[in-house]
Amino acid sequence: MSPITAQLEAPFSAAPALKQMRAGVYRGAGRVVVEQVPVPTISDGEVLIRVAACGICGTDIKKIQHGFVPPPQIFGHEVSGTVVAAGRGVKRWKLGDRVVSFHHIPCGGCFYCERKLFSQCPAYKKVGLTAGFDPNGGGFAEYVRAMPWIVERGMVAIPPEVSFEEATFVEPVNTCAKAVQKARVAPGEIVVIIGQGPVGLLLMLLAKLAGATVFTSDPMPERRAKSVSLGAAASFDPRADDLASVVRARTGNRGADAVLVATPIPAAVAEALALARPGGRALLFAQNDPKMRIEFPAAAVGVDEKEILGSYSAAVDLQEESAQLVFSRRLPVRELVTHRFPLEQIDQALELAARPAGHSLKVVITP
Repeated sequence: MSPITAQLEAPFSAAPALKQMRAGVYRGAGRVVVEQVPVPTISDGEVLIRVAACGICGTDIKKIQHGFVPPPQIFGHEVSGTVVAAGRGVKRWKLGDRVVSFHHIPCGGCFYCERKLFSQCPAYKKVGLTAGFDPNGGGFAEYVRAMPWIVERGMVAIPPEVSFEEATFVEPVNTCAKAVQKARVAPGEIVVIIGQGPVGLLLMLLAKLAGATVFTSDPMPERRAKSVSLGAAASFDPRADDLASVVRARTGNRGADAVLVATPIPAAVAEALALARPGGRALLFAQNDPKMRIEFPAAAVGVDEKEILGSYSAAVDLQEESAQLVFSRRLPVRELVTHRFPLEQIDQALELAARPAGHSLKVVITP
């Protein structure tokens, strides 16, 4: 056995210390504690991935802050790393492969998959990536176990020239590309993105790639500046600017063709409808809180014929395209990462991701 192979197989050494790993374990609303937990054991058709980087997603923050799921859990689903063990029957992957892994994959043959509503597929809702406890991503740990359907159809090889940190964007880019597609953004259209955090910036970049002129809004001056530097036509302060008047002035008094909401604030939905032209579209990206209730003027839909659309999670048919957008660096995802934290400082990382300050954008955990 070569020294490299021996190192890769080390998690399965008989040494007791190597049977344990560090993980950020969710222990109840607002509490994530770094603990020692067992290294996941893989079965036939599965692989074990040594996590190199894991981005913090807004969905992770909501689950942790509001206690939407019962503890204990290990969150984190924007995962990249190295294959360190493979079960019998695994053909596509070998020890040492650098990979990015999705955590949901649809069956491909049900009613919803036939209509490309992949995130509504019953199989899609079953998480296939775990570091222990109930499967919930597991990227906030040293190792994750990928189950057979993920191994077969939900992992993508990372090119040698692409960093693990960049690769963590493949899944969020997929979700944003799906949203832009669902909003039917077309060349020559005027699009507004409300919110310019990491997701809002990705939506802006992808809407521009689709050929739209994009205006954005965000209360943080640093994020407005970043938006413009990455290609937004202009970015406005929703607290100081009359955004509806600004957009109408640039659209012959019509309003935007599409408005994408990348902030979880309920009032942003009514704002999006006010910004959209008659017959325009408002797409809700951040409104995935199961307890949230939203009010908006019924006439905006019933009279002005504005559409309210939703987009949730990733689409398997965009898997390769989203990977190439990251790997080719057509999307400057490296510019979105502002903070990196070791696993021992996950509480600080989660706090910053939940309450951004100054120039903070994407926060990444590096176990």
